[in-house]
Amino acid sequence: MIDLRLVRDDPDAVRASQRARGADESLVDALLAADEARREAVKRADDLRGEQKSASQAVRSATPEERPAVLERAKALAAQVKEAEEAQREADAALRTAHLAVANVVHDGVPPGGEDDAVTLRTVGEVPAYDFPVKDHLEIGEALGAIDTDRGAKVSGARFYFLTGPGALLEFALAQLAISRAVGAGFVPVVAPALVKPAAMEGTGFLGAHAEEVYKVERDDLYLVGTSEVALAGMHMDEVLDLPDGPRRYAGWSSCFRREAGSYGKDTRGIIRVHWFDKVEMFSFCRPEEAAGEHRRLLAWEEEFLQALELPYRVVDIAAGDLGSSAARKFDIEAWFPSQGTYRELTSTSDCTTFQARRLNIRFRGDDGKPQTAATLNGTLCAIARTIACLLEVHQRADGSVYVPKALRPWLGGVDALTPGMTLSAAVPPPAA
Repeated sequence: MIDLRLVRDDPDAVRASQRARGADESLVDALLAADEARREAVKRADDLRGEQKSASQAVRSATPEERPAVLERAKALAAQVKEAEEAQREADAALRTAHLAVANVVHDGVPPGGEDDAVTLRTVGEVPAYDFPVKDHLEIGEALGAIDTDRGAKVSGARFYFLTGPGALLEFALAQLAISRAVGAGFVPVVAPALVKPAAMEGTGFLGAHAEEVYKVERDDLYLVGTSEVALAGMHMDEVLDLPDGPRRYAGWSSCFRREAGSYGKDTRGIIRVHWFDKVEMFSFCRPEEAAGEHRRLLAWEEEFLQALELPYRVVDIAAGDLGSSAARKFDIEAWFPSQGTYRELTSTSDCTTFQARRLNIRFRGDDGKPQTAATLNGTLCAIARTIACLLEVHQRADGSVYVPKALRPWLGGVDALTPGMTLSAAVPPPAA
């Protein structure tokens, strides 16, 4: 949720943010009205409780003649207090509903517009040229014995797959590289649950506009996460953190599940847009004043990872209308896909300011010792399936082999290429003597 004080003090700024997102400005007025109604309900309940207390005292001091009337008055006030308290509960619920409906306030400088209006900040690396017909990642992966979408569909349906042989080894290598680099940068590694309660899903903002993307296990009232961001944020809900030495950072590993509702016909070939994949996600809790700097650091770590994989990419500043409800700003990194002749998203990082933490009641102890709402940020370090697709395409060779970037070789037995029909034992480090 956004800070109610901001809505009260500067509603025009919140309306402007809604306009930039292409969202409904009237939600701001509905929130203001719900806030006012709730404050009036609280005052009425408080006033009546005060009168009830005075009436109770009057009963004790009343004369026998006065007592019946005073008792009647006290009884009537008790009924009014009960009604007022119920009205307050209803006003609290209405305020929360109105509060949840308003998206985070976008940062100054976020580009206006929608999906096609992202601004390219920089392009890194040279787009490769090939002197042979370029293949897409599925054709390369099938020849390597690395990807099997036909059997994935047979077992689980469309947009599922098997990673086999060198494909499976590539997943483990990417996971090892991502986690080791994250730990080296000071992140605490976490294997996060892929099933979460509704409070965690709602608190991170995934049950609003994104609800159609989410899988729910109805029988158990649990949700399958689309990113470990949900579980990592929920780790500290209803807690007060100590942040004396700067941000608290986690690198979460989990399987991720997305219904991809509304994307039918898009990227149906291969493993770019799928219903399930594994991912290493960075997550940070920090003081609000540290959030902008932390956002740039997360972006830098993402760039360093793609540079280690020797992939050409560009960094884009996502337009307001394409931001999720929790994000005040988001940077995507799009890597080059030769078969499509374009850049496609591989990672993203979002500054969610205090939006998620306010929903989840995550606070930190300020310099004065008093709890204050924390800020949260997230960033994809490696979405495995899509990264494998990009690696296979960018590093393909005319003979059907695929160059292995130096950074991945320690987890692939030191091999410098994946080749059709290769002996897999060659891509596994030998046991220690």
